[in-house]
Amino acid sequence: MILSKLERDDSINNIDYLIQELIKEDTRLANIKIPSSLEEKKELYRAIRNIREPKPISEEYLKIQDEYLQEEIKKKGIVNEEEIPFDKSIISIWRGDITTLKCDVVVNACNKYLLGCFNPAHRCIDNTIHSFSGIELREECNNIMKGRTLPNGKVVLTNAYNLPSKYIIQTVGPEVNGIPTEQDKEDLKNCYYNSLELAKEKGLKSIAFPCIATGLYGFPQDEAIEIAIKTITNYIEENIGIFKHIIFNVFKDEDLIIYKKNL
Repeated sequence: MILSKLERDDSINNIDYLIQELIKEDTRLANIKIPSSLEEKKELYRAIRNIREPKPISEEYLKIQDEYLQEEIKKKGIVNEEEIPFDKSIISIWRGDITTLKCDVVVNACNKYLLGCFNPAHRCIDNTIHSFSGIELREECNNIMKGRTLPNGKVVLTNAYNLPSKYIIQTVGPEVNGIPTEQDKEDLKNCYYNSLELAKEKGLKSIAFPCIATGLYGFPQDEAIEIAIKTITNYIEENIGIFKHIIFNVFKDEDLIIYKKNL
């Protein structure tokens, strides 16, 4: 998208304000130099936002942050779940950015602390969802967890803030070293099953799942996808009419191929 000079100036002014506010509240950032280019400013802002501990901030900051994030998501292109085709089984495979998906609820493969990824500008789904939801999400998760950790396979519902979806389901997949144990498999199954149960309880009709635990958590892709598909297809056969659309969100070519093969 090509910005007009006025739009570009507004973007720079807003992001300069957001960066400066975060620098003022964190002594670790005192010597950071703000770059001149808009894209470098965006990368810096994401990085310092990622390392920010959960705590309150001014209403003015939240207002400008929300305007900025909503505009960034709009530039990426919001995808309405109704645009994604599905067959009579109500299941779709969609390759895209889950932070642009407009549906009832998206699932986040989070860590056990629920506070998002603190690795600056990391490209994991947990970091991406927190980065585009806004700092309100980390604050809400902190208020929910109060220093506790979430066991593998359990789920928590949060607001989505600046994402197009209505809600986020947070779930923790198992970390696998080598060959998955039976407990690892059960934990992964529960990530999907408990997410569906929570969505059903809340009356949410469309839900998007990423490839849970297949990245840094090391669950073999083929087996993880097989568990995901089996769990979800069994669930919808036993709960006919509860959901109108279930979306498998993939990012890599490899995941897309495996999902298509298994479905």
